[in-house]
Amino acid sequence: MPVISRFFGIVIRIHFREHAPPHFHAQYGDEAASIAIGDFAVLEGRLHPRVLGLVMEWAALHNAELLVDWQRALAGQQPNPIAPLD
Repeated sequence: MPVISRFFGIVIRIHFREHAPPHFHAQYGDEAASIAIGDFAVLEGRLHPRVLGLVMEWAALHNAELLVDWQRALAGQQPNPIAPLD
């Protein structure tokens, strides 16, 4: 599962040939969540509210890039890195 971004100890990944709906995975320590691209709904898992807020802020800034990376990973191609949250 390729890492596409890292910031503040949060690791963002997208799986190759993943199931719908389009989503990414965020991990912080022992916590992890799958988050939908577009509406940013938490599909599975849990993150501390502060961490989830940072992930949502980052995702909103990079929604178009996330969609491109989703399509690349779906096709078995390496997703592009996405800038971290500053």
